[in-house]
Amino acid sequence: MQEIPVYLFTGFMDSGKTTLIKETLFENDFGRDSKTLIIACEDGEEEFDEAKLATIRASVTSIEQQEDFNEQHLQEIAEEYKPEQVFIEYNGTWDMATLLETPLPAGWMIVQSLATVDAATFEMYLNNMRSMIMEQLFKADVVIFNRCDDETPKGKFRRAVKAMNRPAQIVYERADGTVDNREDEELPFDINQEIIEVTDADYAIWYMDAQENPKKYDGKKLSFVALVYNPEKMSHKGMFVPGRFAMTCCVEDVQFLGFKCKYPKSGEIAHKSWIHLTAEVHVEFAKEYRGKGPVLYPVSIEAVDAPEDELVYFS
Repeated sequence: MQEIPVYLFTGFMDSGKTTLIKETLFENDFGRDSKTLIIACEDGEEEFDEAKLATIRASVTSIEQQEDFNEQHLQEIAEEYKPEQVFIEYNGTWDMATLLETPLPAGWMIVQSLATVDAATFEMYLNNMRSMIMEQLFKADVVIFNRCDDETPKGKFRRAVKAMNRPAQIVYERADGTVDNREDEELPFDINQEIIEVTDADYAIWYMDAQENPKKYDGKKLSFVALVYNPEKMSHKGMFVPGRFAMTCCVEDVQFLGFKCKYPKSGEIAHKSWIHLTAEVHVEFAKEYRGKGPVLYPVSIEAVDAPEDELVYFS
């Protein structure tokens, strides 16, 4: 059976999905060799020109209600249009579960998922509708922030996405469509200090940066307050994991973030205790990482009380 590639486009209304589809088809010559079907699930400011689509063997059909995005209706569409490739422009207010759990017609295979984000409104959505907007991004292979300018907090946006979707490729585009290659803003702590002080407010940011750029911290010392993960089955192995629980999106998405810590007296460190740890970072192979990553070697360990807010955040 012939495989029909399916490309998903997610994001809130007016985030640029329609524009991206048109650019992909016309400017990147993506549609010239295949019969293309666009399934549009919302009406935004941008519209598809059906006559122009016809010049590249492309057509568009609409699904206006979420309940109509179902296996039977998709099968009817497949039989009517017989596409060789499919672009699905998903409605940004519909549940992502509907998109991800609905069986596709025979031969249809999702090959790439792209999410578009309006950089001008993303911070507002993060503050007021975080769970809803992040749902649009958590399965995307590529997240495109468009309408960026010199004031766009690229680092903050990147961390917000990576907290939910670490493999995602992130692209920043300016209003004129050019790629924004400016460096992300500086970290909120000084990595050139003799001992890097990582506050509760900065822990999640440091963790993400150390995970993605471990060599930056190789040989450096740092200090932070941590919750100890050291169950009995691990305590005799000369290691424990200091870390923090972080809220990535909502209460249901809290996860523990920590790095391996080698310590011969790990059996003396109580599981679920709170400590102030000063440690030196070495980038080395660890089976827990399935490769190289930051491994902590304690310089000092001090018992402390639990912080008032035990969670840390990516904002």
